[in-house]
Amino acid sequence: MGRAYEVRKASIQKTGAVKAKLYSMYAKEIYQAVKNGGTEVASNAVLKRLIERAKQDQVPSDIIKRAIDKVNSGVDENYVSVRYELFGPGGSTLIVDCLTDNVNRTLSYIRPALNKNNGKMGVSGSVSYTYDHLCVVGVKNLDEESALNVLIENDIDIDDIEVEEGCTMVYGHPQDLYRIKEAINVIMPNVEFEVDEISMFPQTKIVLEGSDLESFNKMLIILEEIEDVQNIYHNVML
Repeated sequence: MGRAYEVRKASIQKTGAVKAKLYSMYAKEIYQAVKNGGTEVASNAVLKRLIERAKQDQVPSDIIKRAIDKVNSGVDENYVSVRYELFGPGGSTLIVDCLTDNVNRTLSYIRPALNKNNGKMGVSGSVSYTYDHLCVVGVKNLDEESALNVLIENDIDIDDIEVEEGCTMVYGHPQDLYRIKEAINVIMPNVEFEVDEISMFPQTKIVLEGSDLESFNKMLIILEEIEDVQNIYHNVML
């Protein structure tokens, strides 16, 4: 117990620039999901989850619709998912997931963020082995015992369960995300999930101070502003 979960994007100030990037990110993800799995939400689980998350993040419905219509109209764009594993100042590590149509362009934006702030690129697996890949589902007004019982009844193995600020958080294997949500829906029909994520969690966190913290924060800001960057995971206590 005691795993601290930072909800993606929750702490980011919703400035115009951040909203524009958020909308662009969802548009690309939804386009790719439709291209790979079709427009029917009922049969495309990835698309269904993306639309649910987009609505939670207050993405306008017309942006969602345009992304779907783009596939129907025959527009052919190709995005690839790329993961970069980075070493930052003072023993910090980062995992940066990107969705891009030009890997060379994306890399040309990431390298300066590292070079200017005492960071370096790691090879595949050099950082990720120190992180846990988990799904997390958060529900309010659900006690821990009830959640645990329904998960056991449905033969779902979990990694952890805890209560944070009145929200019961269930951590499990990524492939069990939908099973966990369906199990909770049995005892809480039409529940609204406060958290619905697949994420990377550092096995240990570190505290940075002085110039190391300053460099890390500068690096993080630059990375967050890159349009191709979807998610950033790191091991620093902020």
